[in-house]
Amino acid sequence: MKRMQQGAPSRRRRLVTALVIGTASVVALAACSSGSSSSSGPGTNSGKKISLKIADWGDFGLKGLIAQYKTLHPNVTITEVTGDYNTTHQNLQKFLVAGSGAPDISAIDEGFIISFRNQASKFVDLGKLDASLKSAYIPWKWDEATQGGQTIGLGTDVGGLAMCYRTDLFKKAGLPTDRNAVSKLWPTWDDYVATGKKFEAGIGNSKTKFVDDGVTIMNPILGQQPVGYFDSNNKLAMSGGPKLAWDIANKVISAGLSAGLPQANATAWAAGFKNDSFATVACPAWMLGQIKTNAGGHGVWDVADIPGGGGNWGGSWWTVPKQGKNTTAAADLVKWLVQPAQQIAVFKDAGNLPSQPALWTNPAIADYTNPNANNAPTGKIFTAAAVKLPNPPQFLGTKNGAVRVAVELDLTAVEQGKFNATSGWARAQKDAEKAAAG
Repeated sequence: MKRMQQGAPSRRRRLVTALVIGTASVVALAACSSGSSSSSGPGTNSGKKISLKIADWGDFGLKGLIAQYKTLHPNVTITEVTGDYNTTHQNLQKFLVAGSGAPDISAIDEGFIISFRNQASKFVDLGKLDASLKSAYIPWKWDEATQGGQTIGLGTDVGGLAMCYRTDLFKKAGLPTDRNAVSKLWPTWDDYVATGKKFEAGIGNSKTKFVDDGVTIMNPILGQQPVGYFDSNNKLAMSGGPKLAWDIANKVISAGLSAGLPQANATAWAAGFKNDSFATVACPAWMLGQIKTNAGGHGVWDVADIPGGGGNWGGSWWTVPKQGKNTTAAADLVKWLVQPAQQIAVFKDAGNLPSQPALWTNPAIADYTNPNANNAPTGKIFTAAAVKLPNPPQFLGTKNGAVRVAVELDLTAVEQGKFNATSGWARAQKDAEKAAAG
């Protein structure tokens, strides 16, 4: 959730420096031997039978990597438990409080990382795995997972923004289908709403809407603002970016452009791809994995610019809770997962763009065209978006995850007709205050 800011020349100089340093770091990473900062249990190279559980959500591109790791380490059994986004984080918090039950490895998203890093003593310090790891990452990606010198997570990806759209449905509605022409339709979010109205007028099918859900519009708009739910002093700041994002999302809803299929309702949302329920979806890099999984070849998806320009939505970390019995082996696996070869494989499989800048210029990523997105040059599209991400990013706050969930639920209630935009906003403010105080 970061907004593209002014001052690009100076950031570009910093990025070039980071790329040079990062290239050396990637080489060093690949050359380093396996190791762990924890003495709990044997390492994966011990030959002893080890079982590891990974908790995540969505698509982290692990299926092929798990099979590959099993070939390299026949003694290690890995189980991936893919659950609901919010539930995954809520369960991890419960396990940390209880002192048991946590997975060996847990993904944590950007909206929750600050809350968990404040509990750093409950996680293995992954920063001690290798001295070269830190310089491989975007500085803020390392810093956001670090508290008191302890790094609780190694970054998986960043989610610079674009907009994915169905070329076949655009053609039926009489709209252009070329990605450059589509980008010119919506330089602003008001233009996006106007384009949606043209789409609805031309599609001739009341069951096909322009966008999947209002929440999918609210989140990227908020990610483009300099201040999100919290200001840099960790104080709730609902009147700025959140109100703007809420208002534009409600323009989409009131214009009848939304299919009312929130991503939180994973089953119905996934079915929407196959039922021609929506023609556009806000598209951070990781969304391409969702399209690959859920569209199943149904409809021709492509990638255009995001209205408003810039922004970030998403990006996660791998963490190792200390309460596990196999923290050494878990840390070994995490270290392997963030190596260049594995990060490139994840990008090609699930779309997740690595948070190691040296990989952005690697031809395997920079020149990649996505067969599941009409051969769009997603390597160029998303690395260009990543280069523009500010450092430091938008401050998310210790209670950002809880506040975001509360506000999203209230927007969904508006979409379901339980409140209007005004009464829904009043409720969202109160619920945000409760979540921030909780």
